[in-house]
Amino acid sequence: MEQTGSYPVKLYVYDLSRGMARQLSPVMLGKQLDGIWHTAIVVHGKEFFFVGEGINSCLPGGTPLGEPDSVVDMGSTEVSEEIFMEYLTSLAESTYGRDKYNLFEHNCNSFSNEVAQFLTGKKIPSYITDLPSEVLSTPFGQALRPFLDSIVINPGGNNITGHR
Repeated sequence: MEQTGSYPVKLYVYDLSRGMARQLSPVMLGKQLDGIWHTAIVVHGKEFFFVGEGINSCLPGGTPLGEPDSVVDMGSTEVSEEIFMEYLTSLAESTYGRDKYNLFEHNCNSFSNEVAQFLTGKKIPSYITDLPSEVLSTPFGQALRPFLDSIVINPGGNNITGHR
């Protein structure tokens, strides 16, 4: 019989720009951005995230990005690991499949937000989910959009469906 109880849920937040967004965004975009955010949900001893090849997982902090820049405590969940993996598999076969990634509209942060709500009923911080619209609201962001739309973020990990 599977263990029941409460499991902690964390949001790992990484700045893909490694501080460069904070320095360059005022000049390039005309507004301050504190980072270019990649997020992952940590629950049941693993880190889960969405990239161009689908939903991946690794040990917490186990991607080439290293340790997160910050960790947000999202609370806890009573969703078991077995039910959670069934949920992720259904997402991987539908809305978060390998061909569904879009840097601005359907990315790691969209995934983290949806999964956090499933597990805890809470959304991830809006400074993360609002970043794409902040960038695209600038002339420079609009000019870069065709290039940025072709970018796929992939910090590593193992695809949960076994596909690459």
